Formats: sequence, C-alpha cells, structure tokens
Amino acid sequence: MIDRRALMGAIALAPLARPAFAQAWPSRPVRLVVGFPPGGTTDLAARVMVEPLTQRLGQPVVVENRPGGSGGNIGADVVAKSEPDGYTLLMQTVSSGAINHGLYGARMPHKPEDLAAVALVVKVPNAIFVNNDLPVRTLRELVDLAKRQPGKLNIGSSGVGTSLHMTGELLKQAAGIDLTHVPFRGAGPMLQEIIAGRVEVGVDNLPSVIGHLRDGRLRPLAVTTATRTPALPDVPTTAEAGFPAVEATAWFGICAPARTPRPVIDRVAQAVNQSLADPAVWSKMADLGGMKPDLTPDGLSTPATFDAFIRAEIVKWGEVVRRGNITVD
Repeated sequence: MIDRRALMGAIALAPLARPAFAQAWPSRPVRLVVGFPPGGTTDLAARVMVEPLTQRLGQPVVVENRPGGSGGNIGADVVAKSEPDGYTLLMQTVSSGAINHGLYGARMPHKPEDLAAVALVVKVPNAIFVNNDLPVRTLRELVDLAKRQPGKLNIGSSGVGTSLHMTGELLKQAAGIDLTHVPFRGAGPMLQEIIAGRVEVGVDNLPSVIGHLRDGRLRPLAVTTATRTPALPDVPTTAEAGFPAVEATAWFGICAPARTPRPVIDRVAQAVNQSLADPAVWSKMADLGGMKPDLTPDGLSTPATFDAFIRAEIVKWGEVVRRGNITVD
C-alpha cells in the first residue's frame, strides 16, 4: 500500500535533486565526442578546449573520436542516445547539427530535440583551394577552367552533408559549373589526396587546412566569409572574387543529450565561456582562423542563444538543400 505522506514528501523534494546532482557533478571523466577522425577542425577545436575545461570542471575532459556516417552523424547519434548525466558531450557541427536534418530528413538517426544546446565554441571560414599543379591562381580562373572542362575536375570535402560539401554546391550553383564531388571520411584523407594531385579542388574549414596553405603545399583561392580573415589576410573573399552568394561559415559548439539536468548544462556553458574569455585559449582559436561565437553582447553564447542559433541554421541550410535539389543515396 502506498504511503501518501511519503509520496508527497518525495515529490516535494524532487526539485532539490537536480541541484544536488549538479554539485556532485562531475565525479569522473567527461567524454567529448567528435564525429570525425583526428586532425580535422572539429577535432582541433575540441582539443583546444580540453585543457581549460578540465581545469574548470575539476575532472578530465577526454576527446573520443567516433567517425563514420555522413557529416558526423554517428558521433552525434552516440551522444543523442547516451545517458543524460553530463558525462557524454558532443562537439556539434553545422553538418550534424543543421545541414543533415535537411539533407536526410526522416532518415536522420535522431531529431534536433534529442540534443540540448550548451554553448557555441567557435565559428570558422571555409577555404577554397587547389592542388599546386592546377594552372589557376584565382577563383575566377578556376571557374573558367571548369567551364572549359565540365565534369572533369574533382572537388573534395570531408563528407556528404558537411558545410564543405554545401560550400562546393553553392559554388557550383553560383558559377554555373559542373564539378564532381568526392566525399572523404574526414579532412585528413581529403587533404592528402589533393596534395598528391589525385583530386584537384578542395573545400575545408580553415583551421584544418591553414598549415598547408601557409607553407605552400596547397594554393588558396578564397575564403567564404564576408570579410577577409586576419589568419590569411592576403586571401580574398568569395565576394571579392565575384561570387557573393558563396558565403558559408562553419561552426562548432557543445551539446548534451536532451534531459541532461539544467544545472549541469549551465555549469558546462559557464566553463566554456570562461575558457573562451581567457586570452591564452582564444589566441589558439584565432591562430587557426577562428571567430568569436558572438551570440551575446559579450561575444559569447548561452544555452538559449545557441539553441535559437541552431534552429535558424536548420532552416537556412534546409533551404539551400531544397533550392539546389541536393540528394543523397
């Protein structure tokens, strides 16, 4: 027989459970899942955050690479279906967080509401570049060559549904050219193939390709932001090159499984923002071409502003997919 007095007491105490849990959290290491192989921008951004988050949370934060699927879907799905206890977090990307919901629709392994927004970490430009042997030095020259050789040039990306794939599609639409998309399972394998000359053109997030562009192993043609990046000040924007419609900013932020206790989400968000406000931490992001989250007046984010940002991105990229009639097998 149910003791009504005990039941009512338990209900009254229930609201106190979450704060108590949050105070005890974390008591063991926290996984930060990356849905791509090591070496790509998602992995680099995650690893910049590991040490400062470890210091501020008082427990090790460990990157776990879970590549596979398209655009990081497998890693995102692992987190979406994990226990909502704060010990499994996701380095979310524009790909698995926004683009893929329009690209795959009902075939996505999880819904947007299965993940809770925590904090936006960084935005980065995409760069369009070519193998050094390709006889082009500007984006206009690449477009002219592609028009003379329709379908003959390959353009690599780190996977179907990534912002890199979508940037290539935007270029094809804006310039009226035919490039053959070659998806890879991450930026590392793609860059190796372009450097070797087996793929002629590439699109990548600036942090994972910037070293190759600076040392001359690959030739940059343009960055996809409205203004030039201080990390590569001599490289023009796509607008300057004559293609203003080719504007795409990749973003990376932390999400948690839905139903993760709100105090835990708030604590992680605070640790992220404190880390990004540290000049020593942000200088590492800026050197990779990173731009501030910029969702609040102080240039950072909150769980609420990051959630609204993700929702707007889903709408934006869903329209790009529909307008381009982009499909996947």
